[in-house]
Amino acid sequence: MKILIVEDEAKIREYLRQGLTEAGFVVDLARNGLDGHHLAMTGAYDLIILDVLLPDLDGWRILRALREVGHKVPVLFLTARDSVDDRVKGLELGADDYLVKPFAFAELLARVRTLLRRGTAPATDTTLKVADLELDLMRRRITRAGRRIQLTAKEFALLELLLRHRDEVLPRSLIASQVWDMNFDSDTNVIDVAIRRLRAKIDDDFEPKLIHTVRGMGYMLDTSSEI
Repeated sequence: MKILIVEDEAKIREYLRQGLTEAGFVVDLARNGLDGHHLAMTGAYDLIILDVLLPDLDGWRILRALREVGHKVPVLFLTARDSVDDRVKGLELGADDYLVKPFAFAELLARVRTLLRRGTAPATDTTLKVADLELDLMRRRITRAGRRIQLTAKEFALLELLLRHRDEVLPRSLIASQVWDMNFDSDTNVIDVAIRRLRAKIDDDFEPKLIHTVRGMGYMLDTSSEI
C-alpha cells in the first residue's frame, strides 16, 4: 500500500520513511506544502500523513483542497499544534485522525493501520489475487495454493507492485523508484536478485509460473506460460 508523507522537518520525514518502509509500505515524500499538494492531488495514495505547519502552503489548505474535489483518501494530521481548537478544525475539514508531536512510532503505525482498515475502499481492494496466489494487504499475508509464504518487506512491496500492474511490463527503473525509492543504476543487480528470490518463493514449487522476464524491458506478472 502507498503512503504520502508531507513533512518539512527532515529528521521526522526520514524517521517516518524508514519506519513505514520497514513495515512494508511504499512511501513518497514531500518537503513543502506545494509539492505535497501536487502529489496529493495527482497521485494514487492509500493514506496521507500531513503536517499542518508547512512552507508555502499549510496542511489545512491542502486538506481543504482534497475534500473540495471529493478526494476521500484518509488523512492523518501530524503536528506540534495540540490545542482543542486545532484538533476540531482539522476534523471539521475532513481529517481522519490527529497525532501530536512528539509521538511514538508504534502509536503512529497502529493509527495508520487502523485508518487503512477503516478506509473508504471496498474490502475487496485490500486483497490482490491472481491464479492461486493471494496477497492480503491488511494482514500482510501471502498464500499460494493455500500455502502460507513468508516474504521480506521489500519482497512484499515488489509482489504488490507486480500484482497491481498485472499484464504490464514493468521496467527496472520503475521498480527501483517504487520499491527501493532510488534511481535505477544499470550496474546494480539488486532488482534481478530480488526477482530471483521472489520467484523461488512463489513460483518454483507451483504452476503456472507467474513472474516473467521480458528481455531488454523488465518484468511482468501474468498467468500465461509464454511471453
